[in-house]
Amino acid sequence: MTLRSLKQTIPALGTSDGAGVKIKRSLGQSQAIRMDPFLMLDEFGSDQPQDYIAGFPAHPHRGFETVTYMIEGHMLHEDHLGNRGNLRNGGVQWMTAGRGIVHSEMPQQESGVMRGFQLWLNLPAAEKMKPAGYRDIQPEDIPVFNQPGASVKLIAGEMNVSGVQVSGAVTGGTTEPLYADIHLEPNAQLSLPVAQPLNAMLYLYEGNASLVTGEAQTQLRLSAANLLDDGDEILLAGGATGARLLLIAGLPIGEPIVQYGPFVMNTREEIEQALRDYQTGRLTAA
Repeated sequence: MTLRSLKQTIPALGTSDGAGVKIKRSLGQSQAIRMDPFLMLDEFGSDQPQDYIAGFPAHPHRGFETVTYMIEGHMLHEDHLGNRGNLRNGGVQWMTAGRGIVHSEMPQQESGVMRGFQLWLNLPAAEKMKPAGYRDIQPEDIPVFNQPGASVKLIAGEMNVSGVQVSGAVTGGTTEPLYADIHLEPNAQLSLPVAQPLNAMLYLYEGNASLVTGEAQTQLRLSAANLLDDGDEILLAGGATGARLLLIAGLPIGEPIVQYGPFVMNTREEIEQALRDYQTGRLTAA
């Protein structure tokens, strides 16, 4: 096994999206800052309603998937087909925009707070125009496995841990996404396999933790995309207060990316077609 080390740190920058929702964006803060196959990662959360109450009114997407993970509060969503849902605390919505969807997302607080993440996952050219769809994953349907001093909530992907194969709520897919929420107790260590072909990153969102490589320990930056070098294993060490962090990995697609706001295709001509389709109502046509 080869331990992965830290390659690059991308601090999340404060910005706003939708109707003024305050967010912190690491991946995707510019079109040059991505980690194939992932396009964007937003952290959002506040105890001030004015920071999020206007939400994300109806808007279109084409050509990729969004993965929304709530850790506090909940999210109301609705699409052009009349589908409605309520993403609960601890739940995940995996939305495939495919050829086109128009939807809205409205964050809601619980006990005065709202907090979560949204990840954009690119689709290869052969899948960009497939039918749109949702998968709402309830908290109780996401597997959690425990290791000494740690727990791992496996949203997507598969891991062989201590000889036991663990499968997440979502498995398979062209990009083989791996998405885990890791909770480390103070001063605990945790080793996890991350297959060599995958691009991988860690996003520390609470506490403090380090990446261990041999005798060295590299502190992970809070609220930042900590991109990892090649390898097939990560070794984490929790700090004095413990830590909560996301592990995100996927198989790179290696295709050209042309993005115009909520449309992500392979060529400028495809983007222009997406715009025409949206303007004429064909984006969401069956």
